[in-house]
Amino acid sequence: MTEAGERLGEAAAKRRGELVDRVDLLDQVMAVTSRADAVRHGWLHRIVAVVCRDGSGRILLVRRSPRHPRFPGRLEAFVAGAVKAGESYEEAAAREVREELGVRVAARRVDRFLNLDSPTPHWMGLYECQVPAASIVADDREIVQVSWHSVGAARTLCAAGVLTPESRPVLCRISG
Repeated sequence: MTEAGERLGEAAAKRRGELVDRVDLLDQVMAVTSRADAVRHGWLHRIVAVVCRDGSGRILLVRRSPRHPRFPGRLEAFVAGAVKAGESYEEAAAREVREELGVRVAARRVDRFLNLDSPTPHWMGLYECQVPAASIVADDREIVQVSWHSVGAARTLCAAGVLTPESRPVLCRISG
């Protein structure tokens, strides 16, 4: 695609909402598109998931808002969001924790994998961070409840279908 064509594509995507990088099977950027178009067409794009731990190693489970577009009201084992166009996984991880939990942290990379089991296929950057429980101020547009659980308890809840389906590949990749 020409540079002018890329700019026109970016401008059109910007009019349609949040911009993300459309990537290939090797996670190489192909184009910029709107997240809505990536979801609608099943195009690969990047998502970041951050597992938050307390000082005892427990993980934070978050209940999605009933207004959340995906899995409303369900529990999830991480905070997550789309990696914006031109943004690194690391930058997105820090941004998502800040936006959803009101906490500034440094996140440590755990894994990056192609998630084809999701309703929307994507590359997932998986991160962990430590979050002081008292400092959490959840964004109620995204999260309506938080609770701390051992990894084993979270895996049990996941196996029982209590957590979102996307929690399963994440819980399989973390220690504890």
